[in-house]
Amino acid sequence: MTHPGGALTRAPRTPRARRYLLCRPTHFAVEYAINPWMREDADVDTALALRQWEDLVRAYRDHGHTVETVRPAPGLPDMVFAANSAVVVGGRAFGSLFHAPQRRPESHEYELWFKGAGYDLHRPESPCEGEGDLVPVGRYLLAGTGFRTTRDAHAEVQEFFGRPVISLQLTDPYFYHLDTALFVLDDGLTADGLIADGSGTGGNGAGGNGAGGNGAGDAGGAALAYYPEAFSPGSREVLRRLFPDAVLATRDDALAFGLNSVSDGRHVFVAPRATHLIDQLTARGYVPVPVDLSEFHKAGGGIKCCTQELRP
Repeated sequence: MTHPGGALTRAPRTPRARRYLLCRPTHFAVEYAINPWMREDADVDTALALRQWEDLVRAYRDHGHTVETVRPAPGLPDMVFAANSAVVVGGRAFGSLFHAPQRRPESHEYELWFKGAGYDLHRPESPCEGEGDLVPVGRYLLAGTGFRTTRDAHAEVQEFFGRPVISLQLTDPYFYHLDTALFVLDDGLTADGLIADGSGTGGNGAGGNGAGGNGAGDAGGAALAYYPEAFSPGSREVLRRLFPDAVLATRDDALAFGLNSVSDGRHVFVAPRATHLIDQLTARGYVPVPVDLSEFHKAGGGIKCCTQELRP
């Protein structure tokens, strides 16, 4: 049915058990500034950061999800942001090549974990920051660019996974990664991890420059939330065509890291200060699970930044 303001409600929502990779914030600090949120003189409460991270792990496990951890390495204060290390689809991992020199050693540490876990791992030739800019949804892979990950990397990703890549141009430096401006509510997959029935067969998004097919909900059963003003006009139109029923967030919710969220299809692990977004999610039949990671906001990260999904 239709909710006031045009939102569509669907109930009940069905969660799917997920497997996540996280990194304990043993060495978390703000030692450099590579995005607008970071201040080199920022006072980080490391004990609070650890408690908040443990709360996130507990929330995932309490909702039936599996949490794996990678060993943190000294001298890598941003290694806690596991999402940036890779994107995993179909049990294969496309690794990272960080834009900032300070973060590049993280790639090696995560490569050791992925190889040790038996993953087929691709090391990118162009700057690419994993799930920070690469978001699998239904038959597509949404790919951000503008600040970190390059369009050349988008082409590499498409060749590696054989999945249509939709390039999206980010324009606001406060939303320097795609996962700060957009997140998937429902990935359009069945309980068995298969793509649910939906219109279209992948559209004309191949090559990283497509508009996503015929534009009428071409993403099938997938659903997402995003902040439109974080994107160029053309990219906003692509999102509108692919996801006409998307949840549209306000700038206040985006600045509260509300879009740096994780959903299992029913439960949405979300920043508690994103109050308007939480109200919208509730109206759509989702169950918000507020988790405060405010200490990590000092480095420009939140719930999703700390969470790498290991998709089978």
